[in-house]
Amino acid sequence: MESLSDYRRLSLNQATTQSWSLQEAIDGCARAGIPNIGIWRDKLAAAGLDNAVRMVRDAGIHVSGLCRGGMFPAATASERAARIDDNRRAIEEAAALNADVLVLVCGPAPDRDIAAARTMVAEAIETLIPYARECGVRLGIEPLHPMYAAERSVITTLSEALDLVEHFATPQVGVVIDTFHVWWDPYVFTQIARAKGHVLAYHVCDWLAPMPHMLLGRGMMGDGKIDFRPIRAAVEAAGYTGAIEVEIFNQTIWDTPGDAVLAQMGERFLQVV
Repeated sequence: MESLSDYRRLSLNQATTQSWSLQEAIDGCARAGIPNIGIWRDKLAAAGLDNAVRMVRDAGIHVSGLCRGGMFPAATASERAARIDDNRRAIEEAAALNADVLVLVCGPAPDRDIAAARTMVAEAIETLIPYARECGVRLGIEPLHPMYAAERSVITTLSEALDLVEHFATPQVGVVIDTFHVWWDPYVFTQIARAKGHVLAYHVCDWLAPMPHMLLGRGMMGDGKIDFRPIRAAVEAAGYTGAIEVEIFNQTIWDTPGDAVLAQMGERFLQVV
């Protein structure tokens, strides 16, 4: 494992320092010695794409991912088309930033028909693959914990995500594995092994018990119930050697000074991840 000064694979996902602008997050990473960042599109929009590309270049920081694309299902064909257009813009942004992956949070059903929504997800990704290939961008399907099926994503297990990846059978599409979303799955290690060659990103945070909030209840690694080392070992055995993004939605962490969060994040990365 890493020495105390080895953060080469550590990445700050901007969700962890919600109050920081993109420039502040980049500067914070520089102070903390963190060489990678996962950028969110709202922060990118506030900075402006051209300005963001300059910031990243000038700082010499690597963009491990862009969050997020997806949100494909919608009630009408025109709404679905608009969402595909927005994903094309996200692909262009990911290409400009030279991001490792565009993370897809696939979206909920617009009604009660979850099976139809899953079909919409598959059709949308299939539509986007040629443009992603043209732009040199990889699309990472991130399965979310089943508790988010009604609000955030109808793709709720790594198995479902891999079914899509295997259906498309293209290097443009893979999976994003987030410990918060997959740790509970009794088949997680079987599915990670199945994902060999298809893991495009690895995100970490902890599962607090009791969970203080359904969305804003994620924990700093080491504060909850997840055993990270076996999951990381499985992800690496599946061929993933890229950045490890720390992505924490937690109001208490957001209210903590960002430099203190990054310092603790680095310590826990070395200690438990």
